Amino acid sequence: MRYYVLDRGDPLSVELSQQFHKLAEQRGFELDAESPEIVVSIGGDGTMLHAFHTFIDRIPDLAFVGVHTGHLGFYADWKADELPKLIDLMCGIGDPKILKPRIVKYPLVQLEIHKKSGTASYIALNEFTLKGVDGTVVAQVDINDVTFEMFRGDGICISTPSGSTAYNKSVGGAMVHPSIDALQIAEIASINNRIFRTLGSPLLLPKHHHCDIFSCKDQRLLLTVDHNNFMIDDLISVRCQVAEQKVSFARYRPFPFWNRVRDAFLG
Repeated sequence: MRYYVLDRGDPLSVELSQQFHKLAEQRGFELDAESPEIVVSIGGDGTMLHAFHTFIDRIPDLAFVGVHTGHLGFYADWKADELPKLIDLMCGIGDPKILKPRIVKYPLVQLEIHKKSGTASYIALNEFTLKGVDGTVVAQVDINDVTFEMFRGDGICISTPSGSTAYNKSVGGAMVHPSIDALQIAEIASINNRIFRTLGSPLLLPKHHHCDIFSCKDQRLLLTVDHNNFMIDDLISVRCQVAEQKVSFARYRPFPFWNRVRDAFLG
């Protein structure tokens, strides 16, 4: 098996990364930074986002496994003291029922960002956000090429189902099971009064729909794609839709999404 490991860089994560390499060598795994079959993320969800974007050009060809060393890891199935068990299962040892992992695929968001200076494409695992730098964001939101609303407020969050438990949740968005091919639009502190109106509630768009966000004034904007930030002062529009490709996670044991939600937010 060809593998690669990315860790968060803190002492515990580095130690676990070294432990994983040692165990992997004993099992005959091949360390491959160019074309791994499995990418192991050791740290937190931020580490998984980094791993995803590091290998974004190879998303169809590999699967991710998460080991969390903090308090909360939505993308991580494994704890720090479980590396030997994980390695055994990756080798098909210890459970005769597991010859290969169950591969689960989660939807992603495709972004086409149009600026006066050019066009760029991005893929988000968690979310895309657009926020004002100097004041209120003014943007027209179209759904399927039809004007839906004129937004005024702090910003807009476009999330994937797996990212719905992250920033989206903190701005009042719904949590969506990642088996649903959809994206979610959530407003960030929208202005609603007798003059300015927005819908004021989150929206789910299915895979065959898209939305466009048009900048309606000269404004400096902060665009965030997962953990990557871009300052833009010449935005024309952003098209958002469910991406054709999906991200794959290797499940070596059951860990249902709603169990993750319960453990993370209810204890």
